Amino acid sequence: MKILVAIKQVPARDSQLKISSSGLSVEDADLSYEINEPDAYALEAGLQLKEKHGGEVVALCLGPARAAQTIREALAKGADRAIHIEGDEIGFLDPLSAARILAAAARAEAPDLVLTGLQSDDFGYGQTGPILAELLGLPHATLIMEVEKTEGGIRVKRELEDGWFQHVEMPLPALLSIQSGISKLRYATLMGIKKAKTKEVKRLAPTDLGAASANSIQMDRVYLPERAKQTQLLGGSPKEAAALLVEKLKFEARVI
Repeated sequence: MKILVAIKQVPARDSQLKISSSGLSVEDADLSYEINEPDAYALEAGLQLKEKHGGEVVALCLGPARAAQTIREALAKGADRAIHIEGDEIGFLDPLSAARILAAAARAEAPDLVLTGLQSDDFGYGQTGPILAELLGLPHATLIMEVEKTEGGIRVKRELEDGWFQHVEMPLPALLSIQSGISKLRYATLMGIKKAKTKEVKRLAPTDLGAASANSIQMDRVYLPERAKQTQLLGGSPKEAAALLVEKLKFEARVI
């Protein structure tokens, strides 16, 4: 089974973000980067399937040159080889533009299974996986908690609302967007780190795939959320005040 895992490099979660002078992005000079956490779970799911059923895991990364660090981490954890589609502007692509480039690379690989994280920790669109599946013409499912190989394809467990789950039988090839937290992430071993240095990393530009790296979405402004305090005094009896408080928390603050 050939498993293609899409991974992305994102700013570390504890990064202090500052808006750039252009107002269209964040300053990246002092940022540290790491693998997108949902993608790390997708990689783990792929590695576990390979260990059970054989085959190979190919890491597919769309990002600038610094994303090589994230690719090495994936190889050290057990991915067999990697494809790095490189470009300085690639890290800011919208889901449709990114999916078009990823699809061009995926078609050349003809994988049995494509795995993505549910969403990215930076932009959080949660759309790249489903769009990629549509471009590839693959059946797909999201919010995946478990993946089991069957004789005719795969059986997946999807997380729904209010503690409900859905079990779905799917043919292969297919695409799955993996939910975070489905298993314990492995660490790269010293031997894995050494082996990663000899594993193949194929470097491509979007033009090599016949794909454009232009955005379909135009960014007008990036800004930090404004902080504001507002006090409201609720009158009436305790019962009336409690009912009004619940209504405001539900429909105005939207926290319940």
